[in-house]
Amino acid sequence: MSENIKPYALITGASKGIGKSIAYELAKKGYPLLLVARSAAELKVLSDDLKVKYGINAFVLSIDLSTNGAALKVIDWIKTNNYPVGILVNNAGYGVWGDFSKSSLNDQLGMMQLNMNVVVELSHLFVPVLSQQKQAYILNISSTAAYQAVPTLAVYSATKAFVLSFTRALRFELAQTSISVTCFSPGPVDTGFAERAGLNAFSKMAEKFNMQPDEVAKMAVKAMFDKKSEVIPGFTNIISVYANRILPKGFVEKMAAGIYKI
Repeated sequence: MSENIKPYALITGASKGIGKSIAYELAKKGYPLLLVARSAAELKVLSDDLKVKYGINAFVLSIDLSTNGAALKVIDWIKTNNYPVGILVNNAGYGVWGDFSKSSLNDQLGMMQLNMNVVVELSHLFVPVLSQQKQAYILNISSTAAYQAVPTLAVYSATKAFVLSFTRALRFELAQTSISVTCFSPGPVDTGFAERAGLNAFSKMAEKFNMQPDEVAKMAVKAMFDKKSEVIPGFTNIISVYANRILPKGFVEKMAAGIYKI
């Protein structure tokens, strides 16, 4: 392959929020895209817009990644069409808010499947594919929730802690290869996440601290290409994570419980 031809970037959860903004950011840089999400209609609109604005290829795969075998279908799609992938962005995920014992077990397990298992499955399946490039990247989207236990978001914060730990370990293992691995952990972002998680009251308060998806995506892509290991965007978020490290865990958890209380 010519060095002037960029490899494809595959983005999960690409139809909205941070994933959609990352798609635009990479398209601006001339990367052809593989867009994966549940909504076929939203993916088509996005794909058409990217093609018109930036003249890049943007192919779509509508699939529910939380279903068993979804990751294998993604890699089969890649291999069947011979897409040369050089970037994997594991962005798809969601949160479930509420007391753990009163929340739907199926919802919690589905969240674990998407937030953790799919990240592991796709990373494992794509390492051989990415290894074919002179330089390749894996960008895993975590959250500032990864740095503490969050009552009423107990499983969500635990899944994001998993992503952070997994990413750092994978980065170390792949250090001598052509694949750079980055974990990006934003705080509140104006993506509708709070509403979808059921955090309606919190969403109004979070508006004061929300970062915009385009701003976050730009920082995430830069961190990836700069080969950073772990990045937290925003001064407030950095201070919050630092405070979590030095304050007693019980105190931090009590504060979080007050913020996210039912």
